[in-house]
Amino acid sequence: MTSRLMKWLSIAALLVGLLAQSSTGYRIVLDLVVCVSALVVLSQALRTGKYLWGACFLSIAVLFNPVVPLGLPGGMFLWLDLVCLAMFAVSLQALKMKPTLSIEGIIRAPRLPESL
Repeated sequence: MTSRLMKWLSIAALLVGLLAQSSTGYRIVLDLVVCVSALVVLSQALRTGKYLWGACFLSIAVLFNPVVPLGLPGGMFLWLDLVCLAMFAVSLQALKMKPTLSIEGIIRAPRLPESL
């Protein structure tokens, strides 16, 4: 649930960043939101065993790191935002977690009729 919310939050922040000419203050907030979201999705990808997705989101977290920002040209940010937006959108479908049964759900599961 948290990872899904963070993905949507990043998509919204990246869309606003693409549509509006972002100021320096907004760029820092955008970097923080995308970096934290990428780390959440990274942990989700590692839990599901999808290590290629994990590597992609690790690189997104590094690129959008607000502590040590990268000095990229302005036009590069547009392409980087578009690629990251696409990655978050695709990850909504590709990185779905399978629900796990609780102990109570396992114990109280309906029994199937046995064949004779």
